[in-house]
Amino acid sequence: MENWKQNPRVFWTLGIPPSLWLLAFFIIPLGFLFVMSFSDKAVVDGQVSITDYAYLTGITNYIRAFDPLYLGIMWKSVWISALATALCLLTAYPIAFGICFAKDKWKPLLLLLVVLPFWINLLIRTYALIAVFRTQGYVNKILGVVGLGPYEMLYNNFAVIFGLVYVYMPFMVLPLYATIERLDKSYLEASLDLGGSQFQTFMRVTVPLTMPGIISGIILVFIPCLGSFLTPDLLGGANALMIGNVIERQFKAANDWPFGSALSFLLMYATFGALALRYLLTLRSKGVDV
Repeated sequence: MENWKQNPRVFWTLGIPPSLWLLAFFIIPLGFLFVMSFSDKAVVDGQVSITDYAYLTGITNYIRAFDPLYLGIMWKSVWISALATALCLLTAYPIAFGICFAKDKWKPLLLLLVVLPFWINLLIRTYALIAVFRTQGYVNKILGVVGLGPYEMLYNNFAVIFGLVYVYMPFMVLPLYATIERLDKSYLEASLDLGGSQFQTFMRVTVPLTMPGIISGIILVFIPCLGSFLTPDLLGGANALMIGNVIERQFKAANDWPFGSALSFLLMYATFGALALRYLLTLRSKGVDV
C-alpha cells in the first residue's frame, strides 16, 4: 500500500479545507482592510459620504495617525502595556517556578488553577473586577473595616493595568512553566556547589537558560495588551483611553473605516517588529551572528 505521506490526494484532502477557511475568514478580510487603510471616504455631491469609499487614494490615513493626539495615545498604550507585561513577568515567574518544583501529584491541579480563568468569559471577569474595585466594592469594604478609604479605584490607569495583568497572567505563566520544566536542574546544583549564592544562581544561570520562555511570555502578553479595548473601556473609561479603544470607535461610532484600518495595521506592523526581534534574540542566544 502506498505511503499516505507520499499520496498527493491525502495532502489535498487534508489541506484544502483549512486553506479555504483561512482564505475566506482571514486573508480576504485582512486584505480588504489593508486596501481600506490606503483609502478615504468618497465625496458625493460635494458632501463626504458615510457609506461610500474612494479606494487606494494615498497614505493620508497613516500620516494622520502620526498626529500628536494619536501619538500620545499610542505612547500611553505602549507604557501601560509594558508595565502590565512587566508586572505579569514578576508575578508569573515565581508562580511557574513553584509549579515546576511542586510535587508531581500537585502539578496538574496547580496548572488547572492557572488556566481556570479561560473557562469564564472575559466580559464576566471584567465586570467582576468592577464589583471588586468600585467605591462600595469588596476592597473598599475591607479597607473600611480598618478605617481606611473609600478610594477611587476605577476609571483610572491603575484599574486598567490591574485588569490587564489579571486577564493576561496565564499567557505569561504557561510559557515560563514549559521552559522551566525542561531546565536541567543539575546546572542550578552545580552553581550552588561552586559557591554561587541563590541570587547569583538565579541571575546568571536560571534567567539566561529560561530566556526563551521569558521572551515568548512577553510577546504573548504585550501584544494583546497593546490592542486591548474591552478592559480599558470598562475599567478605565474616558480617563484611560488606549489605542485599541480609538480603533474600535473608528469602526463603530465614527464610521471611519479607512483610518481605523490604518491604525490597526500600524499595530500589526509593531507586532511583526516584535516577532522579528524575538527571532533575532533567539538566534543570538544560540550563538548565531546576525
